[in-house]
Amino acid sequence: MSKSTTTLPRRDFLKKAATAGLAFTIVPSYVVSGLGYTAPSDKLNIVGVGVGGKGLQNLTAMNTENIIGLCDIDWNYSQRCFETFPKAKKYYDWRVMFEELGEEMDAVMVATADHTHAAVAATAMTLNKHVYCQKPLTHSVYESRLLTKLAKQYPVATQMGNQGNSGDGVRQLCEWVWNGEIGEVREAHTWTDRPIWPQGLERPAEAMPIPDNFDWDLFIGPAPMRPYHEIYTPWNWRGFWDFGTGAFGDMACHIMDPVYRALKLKYPEGISGSSTTANTESAPQAEKVRFDFPEREAMENVAMPAVQVHWYDGGFLPDRPEGMAEGEPFIKDGLGGCMLVGTKDTLISGAGGFNPRLLSGRIPDVKPYLRRVPGSVNYDDGPHEQDWIRACKESPEQRVQPSANFDYAGPFNEMVLLGVLAIRLKGLNKVLQWDGENMRFTNITAGETMRVTKTDGFAMVNGIPTWNTERVEIDALEAATEYIKHTYREGWSLPAMPG
Repeated sequence: MSKSTTTLPRRDFLKKAATAGLAFTIVPSYVVSGLGYTAPSDKLNIVGVGVGGKGLQNLTAMNTENIIGLCDIDWNYSQRCFETFPKAKKYYDWRVMFEELGEEMDAVMVATADHTHAAVAATAMTLNKHVYCQKPLTHSVYESRLLTKLAKQYPVATQMGNQGNSGDGVRQLCEWVWNGEIGEVREAHTWTDRPIWPQGLERPAEAMPIPDNFDWDLFIGPAPMRPYHEIYTPWNWRGFWDFGTGAFGDMACHIMDPVYRALKLKYPEGISGSSTTANTESAPQAEKVRFDFPEREAMENVAMPAVQVHWYDGGFLPDRPEGMAEGEPFIKDGLGGCMLVGTKDTLISGAGGFNPRLLSGRIPDVKPYLRRVPGSVNYDDGPHEQDWIRACKESPEQRVQPSANFDYAGPFNEMVLLGVLAIRLKGLNKVLQWDGENMRFTNITAGETMRVTKTDGFAMVNGIPTWNTERVEIDALEAATEYIKHTYREGWSLPAMPG
């Protein structure tokens, strides 16, 4: 399919999608509906949106099923995926694919840039399609809340793509913590060496010609339009605020997951952060963030007191704990790690909770009891996707949801995105108080402003070091409101938030 044949008026499609749930649930008898019990031997019909990068890996892990549609705005970068699944129909515009394959498809894999996750995933759910969506689940807090509520409303199986969540490691870590093996946890630390893509960049001054086989307008999607430049995509979009969420949004969904899960966290009461220079366009090269969580309900064998959770990236690391061997690196898996400091012992693990260990050297004697996902013993793709496929084939009444389903992943992703906002709002120079239920900061007042770096240049002028630093004054409440719930570009919208 050529780009010229994939144009569908946005308003027409989104108007149809609002009422398409009924239309799309009636499927031919030869198609797996996914809404009742499906024999495991039957195959789902899966479509992929965003297939040039991680999406190819996800679809390859799903190749036990029928891959019937592939959508990407960059057909050059996606060529490997097209070759891997030559029978699948190809599209630039996911809305056209949904329109044409809606009666055939059972499930949707989403691996686009962060800022378009919500529109694709939310629309798919309103059409009663199962959804596997890459991390971070969404680009804004509001979008995460929306997907959480839609997942409760529609009888679909959902999964965020943080594959460590299916791992044996995080389950063992939780079993140890919940059994009281390290005592009460009032302090936790999480870290990564990312970013490994460009961050701290300013908007390119020059525009470039849009390549052939590439739809720039569809890449921009709901974000404000800007001229094409090769720096943005593929992959590098992660560092730009309009499209990505920086190293924090990308990696915290992996690395903070064991802490969030083991400590039974939900909404923080306060957030604060510091970083290297962050500008109006791009995330910083390195940052530290602190979350303040209130006391939670005690478990049978351990209390859940108020806890501070710390994040570090770009080279920042927590202070070296007592008992950690000399010469032992904080990062052994190339991804990151987490540490829970308890009143009895300190637990440390790799990303996703893999390889947990106590700094005392003691090995807890705790009988495993949490459900294990077959084969999920490391960070490889496969088990996480297959556990979602299993859930897709179960009836809603009997379904065992995957562990990163949106009921869990939505609130977790909200927390992650608040870490991003701690940096974007650091110019307020205070601990930001968060009302999680109502998705608002309670100590940012009308008329309050903050200064944000726009340009931070350096040059030698006539042999003299010269700095060109430009800062802009912005309305803090207006900025925070926009960060929490984005204003979509004309022609793009989301389904209504369920009551």
